[in-house]
Amino acid sequence: MTTLTLRDGTELYYKDWGQGQPVLFSHGWPLSADMWEYQMLHLARNGYRAVAFDRRGFGRSSQPWDGYDYDTLADDIAQLIEHLDLRDLVLVGFSMGGGDVVRYLTRHGADRVAKLALVSAVTPFFLKTDDNPEGMPAEGFVGVRDAIANDRPQFVADFSTLYFGTNRPGSAVSQGILDQTLQIAAQASIKATIDCVTAFSETDFRREMADIRLPTLIIHGDDDQTAPIGITAEASARLIPGAQLKVYPGAPHATCTTHRHQVSADLLAFIRG
Repeated sequence: MTTLTLRDGTELYYKDWGQGQPVLFSHGWPLSADMWEYQMLHLARNGYRAVAFDRRGFGRSSQPWDGYDYDTLADDIAQLIEHLDLRDLVLVGFSMGGGDVVRYLTRHGADRVAKLALVSAVTPFFLKTDDNPEGMPAEGFVGVRDAIANDRPQFVADFSTLYFGTNRPGSAVSQGILDQTLQIAAQASIKATIDCVTAFSETDFRREMADIRLPTLIIHGDDDQTAPIGITAEASARLIPGAQLKVYPGAPHATCTTHRHQVSADLLAFIRG
């Protein structure tokens, strides 16, 4: 396995495929770099360098007790970017990974970055508060953390129904994909899985997203049951000057899988454009 030893001793697993302008992928919760396999294959075949990593606590990376806040996760990305000396970089974040790449820009700047893509991202702010009345109630996230602590495999199995939209008429997700997703999620640390719920639900990215000055593509399904488009992609598109919002009619949260060929094609067109 290819890993980078981070400054705190955590081993960060990553894949590095192809040659050309680099594209760095940050995965969703509670998955790993493997969720990007279709997009990585497509970009590497089309002349790009596709890099994806397993977030600390997930996949094949180390499982430290702490470090699951967005500042630490962004610093992990910075160390990987510096280690590989990635420049003229396209950052791509899915779901929770959208917060990773936004916080990277806040903490480390855009000197190495050319473009940004947010796919089914949880940004800019998930939690319902007085100044974010359309957000998700805190009680729901408490319930998620409790369910994970009580029976993580069953929680993930139940969550996958909403993630893939298999509760909708006409859903066509293979049993193989469902099984693979459960296997990937099972690799994660239970502590990381719980702590990251706090990170992605309570972190407010609104101010920092308004400061982004990069060509930005936002992809989201309008039937996303886990990160509803109104409080995520549409809000992000209003915050980032000039952002392009591409809505997939009827698509669930798991666009990278359910609409994998469309996501791959749209990312390639955006990077080339």
